[in-house]
Amino acid sequence: MKKFIKRLGCGMLLASSLAMAQTPYTEDSTYQGLGGKEGIKKIVDTFITLVLADPRIKESFTDFDIPQLNVRLQEQFCEFAGGPCKYTGKYHDKAMEGVGPVRDMKSVHQDLQITNAMFNALTEDLQIAMEQHNVPSRAALKLVAKLAPMQRDIVTK
Repeated sequence: MKKFIKRLGCGMLLASSLAMAQTPYTEDSTYQGLGGKEGIKKIVDTFITLVLADPRIKESFTDFDIPQLNVRLQEQFCEFAGGPCKYTGKYHDKAMEGVGPVRDMKSVHQDLQITNAMFNALTEDLQIAMEQHNVPSRAALKLVAKLAPMQRDIVTK
């Protein structure tokens, strides 16, 4: 009888623990945590402002079509966060004008001579932008985790 009561107690404890467990954090939760489409737009606007003011990396963006970069980053962040957007991957800057939609991340960045320090500065600016818009740390970490593997393709020096 003691064994039965012990097992029943353990079973009830387990059942109540499972019932009280948090809902899993889904991709859509990441999208919502970023503030949806409007929140992502605000984050990207702030992010680009920070990047263009950052003495460590601002020179790397002098030839970029910034409005086009803004749109692509919004698409990318939205898709990576599980939102309804689709990253089109079109890349245009003044140096690439007329070339049309391009290439993968690696070929886009191969001639830009981006170092790990520059990539880290960019990541810091993104984190600051998300903090300024009160993005929950869990959503911010999920987005950064999705973007982090691109470092291999972006860092070329």
